[in-house]
Amino acid sequence: MDKRTFGQVLSGNITHHGNRVAIIEGETSWTYAEFGERVYKLATLLAGLGLAPGDRFAIQVKNSRAFEELRWAGFVSGVVPVAINWRLAPPEIKHVLEDSAVEIIFIDEEFTGVFDNPELNQWQEGLQPIGPALDTQIEQAQTAKIVPDISPDDDAMLFYTGGTTGRSKGVRLSHWNIISCGLAFGLSVGARADDVYLHVAPMFHSADLIGTAWFLNGATHCYLPAFSPAGFLQCIADNQVSVTVTVPAMLMAVVGSVKVTDFDITSLRVLMYGASPMAFEWTERVAAAFPDTDFLNCYGLTETAPDLTIFDADEFRAAIESGERNGIVTSVGKPNVLIDLRVVGNDDKDVAPGEVGELWARGPNIMKGYLNLPKETSAAISDGWLHTGDMARIDEKGYVYLLDRLKDLVITGGENVYSSEVEATLHRHPAVSEAAVIGLPDDKLGEALFAVIVLRSDAEAPAKITDEDLITHCRDLIGGYKIPRQYAFTDALPKSALGKVLKADLREQYS
Repeated sequence: MDKRTFGQVLSGNITHHGNRVAIIEGETSWTYAEFGERVYKLATLLAGLGLAPGDRFAIQVKNSRAFEELRWAGFVSGVVPVAINWRLAPPEIKHVLEDSAVEIIFIDEEFTGVFDNPELNQWQEGLQPIGPALDTQIEQAQTAKIVPDISPDDDAMLFYTGGTTGRSKGVRLSHWNIISCGLAFGLSVGARADDVYLHVAPMFHSADLIGTAWFLNGATHCYLPAFSPAGFLQCIADNQVSVTVTVPAMLMAVVGSVKVTDFDITSLRVLMYGASPMAFEWTERVAAAFPDTDFLNCYGLTETAPDLTIFDADEFRAAIESGERNGIVTSVGKPNVLIDLRVVGNDDKDVAPGEVGELWARGPNIMKGYLNLPKETSAAISDGWLHTGDMARIDEKGYVYLLDRLKDLVITGGENVYSSEVEATLHRHPAVSEAAVIGLPDDKLGEALFAVIVLRSDAEAPAKITDEDLITHCRDLIGGYKIPRQYAFTDALPKSALGKVLKADLREQYS
């Protein structure tokens, strides 16, 4: 089929699904015709702010109809939305805004105070608070269908992903990157027009792009601004949710703290999770708590918009019920349609089935590249193949097993954290000589950050240092989810002959 843009998708939805409910928020709903009208009006407001096709604006907003309308206004106007993780510290937000050359930030009122920080003062004039005032502007704006000259290969959205040098990288995803992934995912899972899709994964995260599959099918969408186990289940009951994608930490919190049968979740037909591994014991508990739901996992990256693999729900449940904790239940399923995967050895040649190497991926959903980073882009993509940085193996039946991460990525509570970024922050403390950060198994988070510290011994170093001192030090420099809560102090770190810290030894020692 021909490549498509989001503008074409929205136009098609208005034509074919105009009277169907597109959005539910609280007690109010909007049809696709009404949603489309608001999106086009908001696009004219973007133009009134001086934004032209190819320019960028930021969205620092919790899961909501407002976030949805804003990004679609960007899609149809050619202005590129930049998703801001509102959990970041001011220096991290500053980097995103500077790197993406953003001046206009649509923001929830509760986050505006962050811009009082000296690091962010220069963007205060560009803040556009979300709320009744913006709704009034949209309602009063003239209806004008924006039809700019947009190519399917133009940037649609920019996501920032953690960087190994202390700086996050802007991942450029095109219209066709996201739409093709939505098409493939929807085919695999069976997205339907009569579904109600719940956006519970943070919309600043690429995982939320999974919902594209349901926009392509004219389904209904609703939003959970802040996750809580009871709130999640009540939202499913209130909105008759049929499909949602989560992270393991959410599911573990649900089955670990509330009685699922206290809520009417009979509408839920598909429950998916991704972003990090989940221990077999927790997978069993979730499957038992949702016995009548198609339960499955998937795997992907921000750079792949975001999906690469999918696990058939019937096969996944059968694997869980078999009790074979070392069987295919430990895999992330098989390559999604439109995706090619291969496992490559150190010689850049494919390894035999079952052998370990780096996972490479090819398909229409592979990112355009990293913003302002041509060298990093060239290193990540060669001849159309994305080097995922994940160590993996693929068995003879096509199941993909992730084994380790080349760059020591720690996935805690569904959030990606690069250990080198945290280490760089710890090294800024005057008492720290060396720091090594690893991820250790955790029942609630999947993985928990753990820091091993070598203290300075010279006279200028503070006489005493505690875990709380290091946590406080980190709090003003990096997002809270990146801060280790457990520490060990040692005289020396284990190192190779070349001076590289042996993190495998640390994991074995402290796990």
